Amino acid sequence: MHPPQWIAAWVLLLHGCATGWPLQGASARTSVRDCSVDPPYLPPTATNTTARLAALRGTMRAHSVHAYIVPSTDAHMSEYIAERDSRLGWLTGFTGSAGTVVVTQDKAALWTDSRYWTQAERQLDCNWELQRTPWIESIGLWILEAVPAEGNISLDPFLFSIDAWNSYSQALHGSGRTLLPIETNLVDQVWGDQRPPPASGEIYSLPAAFTGSSWQEKVAGIRQQMKQHIQRPTAVLLSGLEETAWLFNLRGDDIPYNPVFYSYTLLTNSSISLFVDKRRLAAAARQSLQASCPGPLCVELWEYGQARAQLQYYAQGNVTIWLGTEYTTYGLYSVIPQEKLLEDSYSPIMLAKAVKNAKEQEMLRAAHVRDAVAVIQYLLWLEKMVPQGQVDEFSGAQYIDALRQAQEHSHGPSFQSISASGLNAALAHYSPSNQSSRKLSVGEMYLSDTGGQYLDGTTDITRTVYWGVPTPLQKEAYTRVLMGNIDLSRLIFPPNTAGRVVESFARRALWDVGLNYGHGTGHGIGNFLSVHEWPVGFQSNNVPLTAGMFTSIEPGYYRDGEFGIRIEDVALVVEAQTEHQTGEKPFLTFEVVSLVPYDRNLIDLSLLSPEQIRYLNAYYETIRARVGPELLRQQLEEAYRWLQRSTEPFPLGSAATTVAAATTTLGMLPLASLLSVLLTRLQA
Repeated sequence: MHPPQWIAAWVLLLHGCATGWPLQGASARTSVRDCSVDPPYLPPTATNTTARLAALRGTMRAHSVHAYIVPSTDAHMSEYIAERDSRLGWLTGFTGSAGTVVVTQDKAALWTDSRYWTQAERQLDCNWELQRTPWIESIGLWILEAVPAEGNISLDPFLFSIDAWNSYSQALHGSGRTLLPIETNLVDQVWGDQRPPPASGEIYSLPAAFTGSSWQEKVAGIRQQMKQHIQRPTAVLLSGLEETAWLFNLRGDDIPYNPVFYSYTLLTNSSISLFVDKRRLAAAARQSLQASCPGPLCVELWEYGQARAQLQYYAQGNVTIWLGTEYTTYGLYSVIPQEKLLEDSYSPIMLAKAVKNAKEQEMLRAAHVRDAVAVIQYLLWLEKMVPQGQVDEFSGAQYIDALRQAQEHSHGPSFQSISASGLNAALAHYSPSNQSSRKLSVGEMYLSDTGGQYLDGTTDITRTVYWGVPTPLQKEAYTRVLMGNIDLSRLIFPPNTAGRVVESFARRALWDVGLNYGHGTGHGIGNFLSVHEWPVGFQSNNVPLTAGMFTSIEPGYYRDGEFGIRIEDVALVVEAQTEHQTGEKPFLTFEVVSLVPYDRNLIDLSLLSPEQIRYLNAYYETIRARVGPELLRQQLEEAYRWLQRSTEPFPLGSAATTVAAATTTLGMLPLASLLSVLLTRLQA
């Protein structure tokens, strides 16, 4: 079927009502603050925070607080948070997803990582110092300089992880300053009745067709792990929102783009306690949870706010409570006696959720086929509309969201769409607004990083395109990013290999010429859950890769003030078909489930090896076989023809077929040899 006619009409109306684009030739300098001039220059994207800071400082004085620390997360350590929990954003005007703020009586500073430095300079006013490091040690040193001895440094203990609390405590230890938890959040007091209201949407059960197994089966599996654990825990505490949602096959809409709801769970050998706003449970959900009452599969419902008191009461008995420290706040952790704790980085629910069973794998594959239809429609639309000057970043983002919404089982985007043209694409996590949006042009590179939520899966895909004639650097950089994507995607590696060991394969082609990127190479992804699903990925704190895990693979390159490139696919870890098998477990590789072709205009075939071209051609055959029939089923003939053109096989004759004998550096080793070296060095 064709997308509804209202989509195109609505986007054109939106385009016509836009407040105007920044001048295409405007320098990046005018878009950031300049606090060195008098009066200071603030771009229109900056927020005046003078009154908010004055009010917070007054509240701090009333509580005898000399410095107050504000994080960017919520009481469940969520990456994405509801507007109601965006305390750092309200206080500073900074909307990046990672940051920490410290406010004293005469200073205020924001710490964030390199992804958001330029964004912070655009959004902060001159009340704020920008500290270009995210490390707690740096924050501690700043506090020691800003706060006199015997001063009180306070925070809300329900907004900080156990590790964060311990790190702050250690940084201030012996300094004469006191780290003082205050359960009354001071920002909330200042925010007052302007703070957004609590979530009120329905909490509902997933249809059985969209679950990998029943919640009773999941509970039985976790209890079996408890029984087999050497320390025999009596209970598991779940604090991460996706943990409870996954366990009970429930979904909600408390956090934008994430179908979760505020909750805690305490699962014991013989009882189940769910802490949630009971009034919001749909009748079918309540019936599912309490169909076996009384008994060990009866879910006892408590109000959300009772979690701490009930945990404290349970901890008075002869118990051992198993929890994951990554998602448990110090506020909850502190009520459990140390001798009654069993701590791991991640709870057994997080690890079970990360490995998808056969049904969950098929659902995610199916979701990516329909998602590819929407992205292909979008790329075709851009090809036609951009040369006419009819698209800006914001209207483009709205259009791809609408195309996804028209697909079966859609529940909206999985994150705020990144639609970035020209210099904005050099900001790895830039998102446009209808107040400030750059017009798309055939003379600029365009990066689209978008995703969808579907009942059967979550998607995340990035494509970078150029409709004009790219510069030699742009074409080379794009090709090398693509080479990194291919090299990691086709890699065969031993079982129980950590993602950090193989991550450099995505960077190798860039490193060969002195290029790199400053963000992670990939993250896990859920079944109608979080688009960034821990603990899967390629970072140092991710767990080893296992068959059944899904991860993104997303190398990039960013040239500040000019352009940005990222190519992102979602891939399933699968068993590899190898000539030999040397161990009990087979080697592993990736099956890419994202099914959208890359921009042929930006590929320099002379840089690709024959193996890389063969991989591309095989990938394109898969796209044709899986997405082509779906386009025809939906009667999208023009998109089908676009797909056929865009997936024409590449000629092997254009590939580089020889390697100079002198290039014997590590970066030019064959993939298997490079992996062998990396594994050897890791084990040394």
